[in-house]
This record gives sequence, C-alpha cells and structure tokens, in this order.
Amino acid sequence: MWNWIKSRLNKEPDPMKFLIIGLGNIGPEYDNTRHNIGFEVLDQWVKEHDGEWETGRLANVAKFKFRGKQIVCIKPTTFMNLSGKAVKHWMSAERIAPKNMLVITDDINIDVGKLRLRGKGSAGGHNGLKDIQAELGGDKYDRIRFGAGGDYSRGRQIEHVLGQWAKDEEIEVVLQKDRACKAIESWIIKGLNGAMNEFSG
Repeated sequence: MWNWIKSRLNKEPDPMKFLIIGLGNIGPEYDNTRHNIGFEVLDQWVKEHDGEWETGRLANVAKFKFRGKQIVCIKPTTFMNLSGKAVKHWMSAERIAPKNMLVITDDINIDVGKLRLRGKGSAGGHNGLKDIQAELGGDKYDRIRFGAGGDYSRGRQIEHVLGQWAKDEEIEVVLQKDRACKAIESWIIKGLNGAMNEFSG
C-alpha cells in the first residue's frame, strides 16, 4: 500500500505523523445522523485540543501537536462513497504510513453504546470503507467502529444510517463519543493492541 506514496514522493514516511479520518457526509441535512458519527467524534476531539478546521483539497483539515506527534485530521468533503480519494491524497501529501492512519466510522453490526477497534477486516457493506480499501488496495488499516445498531426493517438500511439517533439512544451516543475521543489518544500513545484492550467491547 505504501509503494504508491513512495513512488510519487521518493521519500520515506514520517513516523511522527498520524492521520485521523472521520467519515461522514457534508451538509446540514446529515447532522446528527448515524452515518456522520465519524465527523462528530473528530469534531469533538479536535475541539478538545484547540484545533481549527480549514478547507483543504478533498477534505476539511485540522493540524496540531499531541504528545510530541504531528496530528493531521481530515473530514472528506467528497461524500461518503468517495472517501478514499481524500484519504489517499492526504496520506501522500503528508507522508503518512498506513500504520499511522486511523478511520472513525459508524457500524450497524455493533450495538449502540459500544466501540470496537480493529486493524483490518472487510468493509461490512460500508461504502466509505469500501472506497478507502479500493483506493489503497487493501484492508489493513486501523479503525474505530462506533455502534450504530441494526434495529431496522429489511430494505430500510439506508434510511436507518441516514436517520438521526433515537431519543433513547442519545445519552449512550454522548458517552461513547467521549470514549471514542479517549480511544484515539490511546491508539496514538499505546498502539492498536493497547487501545483495543482498553476500549473495545
């Protein structure tokens, strides 16, 4: 996966740089929807570290230091189905290795109120992850999967993920957003295995 970046830049990745990607769709009509939880978690984490969003190529971008490491956060502006284009561009532009990349996404196969961290795996029908894997040529990248629940009727999946959280889910979502922010930090400090032990489940 890293060969295409090195071939373009003829440079090695910067081990002190990390790329954090929140997945979602741009536009106010998507605010507070299940599919936009990646945006919301990243918004909260960037705010906690006094970061500021700027408009960049294919994404809104925030950069700041955390524990001596350079953090690059992106929210793709390509819409969910083309998220991989933004990821590929910023990995290349910032010389960030796949092992230093983390994707935050919703997952309807996980109950609301739960997180899972994984280092590889299928897209599970998620169009944003599908495009990232198509653009990068593999599924070996770390991710935080935020439980969006699967309580919907057959044929109503799109309506479910593009719908807003139910009233009785809102407290769990707030708590899990806090945990997801802490999980990002744990991943940067301890690596995937350390973060998994602390936050998965």
